[in-house]
Amino acid sequence: MAELHDLTALEQGALVRSGEISSLELTEHYLERAARLDDVGAFVTLTPDLARERARTLSDGASPLHGVPTAIKDLNLTAGVRTSFGSPAFADFVPEVSDGVTLSIEAAGMVSIGKTSTPELGSPCYTEPEGFPPAVTPWDRTRMAGGSSGGAAAAVAAGLVPVAQGSDGGGSIRIPASCCGLVGLKPTRGRISGFPTYGDPVGLSTSGSIARTVRDAAALLDVLAGRRAGDPTWAPAPRGSFLDACDREPGRLRIARFVEPVIADVMVDPECVIAWDAASRVLEALGHEVVDVPVPLPPEAVPVFETCWAVLTALSVVPPEREHLLRPLTRWLSERGRAVSGPDFGLAIAAMRRFAAQALGALAPFDAVLTPTLAAPPLPVGALRDDDDPAADFAAQKAFTPWTSAWNVTGMPAVSLPLHWTPEGLPVGVMLAARPAEEELLLSLSAQVEAAVPWHARRPPQW
Repeated sequence: MAELHDLTALEQGALVRSGEISSLELTEHYLERAARLDDVGAFVTLTPDLARERARTLSDGASPLHGVPTAIKDLNLTAGVRTSFGSPAFADFVPEVSDGVTLSIEAAGMVSIGKTSTPELGSPCYTEPEGFPPAVTPWDRTRMAGGSSGGAAAAVAAGLVPVAQGSDGGGSIRIPASCCGLVGLKPTRGRISGFPTYGDPVGLSTSGSIARTVRDAAALLDVLAGRRAGDPTWAPAPRGSFLDACDREPGRLRIARFVEPVIADVMVDPECVIAWDAASRVLEALGHEVVDVPVPLPPEAVPVFETCWAVLTALSVVPPEREHLLRPLTRWLSERGRAVSGPDFGLAIAAMRRFAAQALGALAPFDAVLTPTLAAPPLPVGALRDDDDPAADFAAQKAFTPWTSAWNVTGMPAVSLPLHWTPEGLPVGVMLAARPAEEELLLSLSAQVEAAVPWHARRPPQW
């Protein structure tokens, strides 16, 4: 007989709706697991009393995920709950308001059991926050879960919550999804509100879904999606629900593919190439046309992206008396960002948008784009971090993630799918991207791939 955590998030929601189990019983199940089994660095804060009270007092709801437990990334404001942004500089910060992501999760009747781990200010692609254990993949607890949504991915992959929200400014959903053998969906720019902080004037970052199945990821996107008054950009509304899109056949598609790294000159691990090539064959077997194309972003786009990334780090409002608590990487990036003048920042944003436009034009004839997600399987903890040389740390991160940020630059929706495992049992993701605002097509295609090569029955050790 299946345990509750063996079921998909949607199956758990169906049990709550049918009355076979209460949201409180489901919440207790995950609270017990999180307290007993979190040896993967998933949580920085558990909120059992708040979770129980919320589950106990839920009224009926329309969302398929109503009553289902989840967790909220430590970058997202949660009223009355410590939100430290992964940094000792904010160790005691308790916000008075919740952000749009938290409010949407609550409005859907989901129950957060705590805050998931993130690196400082969500910047690195590994999750090793000061004062907390590193987030590791449950497939090998000596290896990283990725970042910056590493805690969320570790929680889902270890069965501590069935589905979780993450955020992604350069790959921070898709990187940990690949490391943890999960579906990681970054939606199109403007799909999910940044209310109330609107802290990214460049438009790189968005929240999204981390799940074990495509349908669960789509259901969570239905929860999170939607504009709020004051949003600077917004995506057009979908034809129906994103979940419904998973049940539609995508038709015969033209799919571009490339394997050459975008932002770093690096050798790609053979297992990542094997995964990418195998995914190509799956897509062809499903009837799609797969076409090799050149890299759509030129090398000149890389320093422009780095300038914007550094300025975004510098925009984080850290009290001057607490700046000494920041990690060397954060201080180094902030110094780079502060050295950029206002006009130069404006020029960098304009240049990035021109590069994005060129890439979107080059890819317009194609329905989707296939690349590896990462240049290697999950690395050992500490393999990228270099506090003595932040520049080397940053360069190593780029070499590990040479494709993900391309779709943040263009604003295209992108998903990492767990289609491959190495002979040693390490997960390796492949990435599909679609035209802006075409998440429905991307989800339809991803669901078709999952049906052809199912992965939900795979379980990590100590599941």
